[in-house]
Amino acid sequence: MSAPTAMPSVKVVDASALAALLFGEPEAESVAEQLGDARLVAPSLLGFELANVCLIKSRRHPEQQSALTAAFRLRGQLAVEEVAVDHDGALGLAAATGLTAYDASYLWLTRQLGADLVTLDHRLARADASSRR
Repeated sequence: MSAPTAMPSVKVVDASALAALLFGEPEAESVAEQLGDARLVAPSLLGFELANVCLIKSRRHPEQQSALTAAFRLRGQLAVEEVAVDHDGALGLAAATGLTAYDASYLWLTRQLGADLVTLDHRLARADASSRR
């Protein structure tokens, strides 16, 4: 009889962290270490946010548009489960924390799942840390 395998932890990951991985930003290694072998979850708006990051980078560096688009298309390999978020709950958190409704959706999901948050967004990280006190 084999020993039971431990279930991977669940981590909510935001677009800033995933963009670092996809687009080879300096923080990519740190993000990868934080994610480890966790089950990754994000609000269903994630694809739009990553598309917007790709668009902004492409506008700033038009000579890299092909490479950036190719990197964006690799997002499915990150195996992030996208889930619906309660919009009323996210709106309430946004109002209470000063975050955008988009960022508050990550915080809402983190609270719902009792999960850790992986983000490079300092305001979102502060809101998450203060909600855990």
